[in-house]
Amino acid sequence: MSFRSGDEEVKSLLMTNPIPPWPGELVPVGVGEVFVRSTPALEGAEPAMFVHGLGGSATNWTDLMDQLRLPPEDSPYGPALACEALDLPGFGYSPLPADGDYSVDARAASVCDLIEQRGNWPVHLIGNSLGGAICVRVAARRPDLVRSLTLISPALPDLRPRTVPMRLSLLCVPGLGSWLLSRAHRISPEDRISLVIKDIYADSSLAPEKRRAIEIKEILRRDALGYADAVLLATARGLVAEYVRRGPRTLWRDAARVTAPTLVIYGSHDRLVRPAMAAIAARSFGNARVVVLPKTGHVAMMERPDLVAKEMRGMLGATRRPAPARG
Repeated sequence: MSFRSGDEEVKSLLMTNPIPPWPGELVPVGVGEVFVRSTPALEGAEPAMFVHGLGGSATNWTDLMDQLRLPPEDSPYGPALACEALDLPGFGYSPLPADGDYSVDARAASVCDLIEQRGNWPVHLIGNSLGGAICVRVAARRPDLVRSLTLISPALPDLRPRTVPMRLSLLCVPGLGSWLLSRAHRISPEDRISLVIKDIYADSSLAPEKRRAIEIKEILRRDALGYADAVLLATARGLVAEYVRRGPRTLWRDAARVTAPTLVIYGSHDRLVRPAMAAIAARSFGNARVVVLPKTGHVAMMERPDLVAKEMRGMLGATRRPAPARG
């Protein structure tokens, strides 16, 4: 079920009865396999790849993928997309990477491998938070794979202290991170989910109760795997390493190298990524529209998928392939 921006009745229905996660399958890549969820694709739909953030999964994109899999009504802008979202190695239903590498470079390599394996590039590439950083690296260093780039609260280097990112830094301290996560396991899954939603949403009431129940089950499943904490710690350290990197291979230098049309979306009430970073993004990306969504947190694609889809359609409409000549 798709809903259109402004259709409050349907949006209310989805709040009480949200659509289930899209089906998925394991796909081979260079480091082993990744789990990829896909929407049904209309004929002529353009390929799109979605990359989640730290601690997230492909299901973070469920509603936005639903919005974008169909062409917009009463508008010439924005194609239908053939949407695919992966679980990064070690997250969601993806197994651990064979090489044990959790750096941003390794994550970007997995995304490139998947795009190449699918064989339908260039793709519209979309990333949130850590996924945004990964997508910047892919777009900068493999421009042949990327048709357009959409970043939602990208985790690009910002050394000004904020409460929630400070917690991430503490996780990277040897010994302390493991101890903090072990203490977190003493909190009930219900309370852990509530704390996460409070951190990433501006308005926690916009998180459907049925989705909370799904996430609670997912926490219990991940806890039972035995490696979820180690993956989270190693990935967090890989991201922090990018924040303190200097020289020509930094993420902001990568941003300046991106040639694909780019949309960068920030949330006005984001507790993890400062909305003021929008000004830096506007100066750094050479071909970008930068937007700050009002009353929105860190995961705009989950909190306000209608607004994100509307912004994306405007940008995607300008990148449409010309219709083939008839003759």
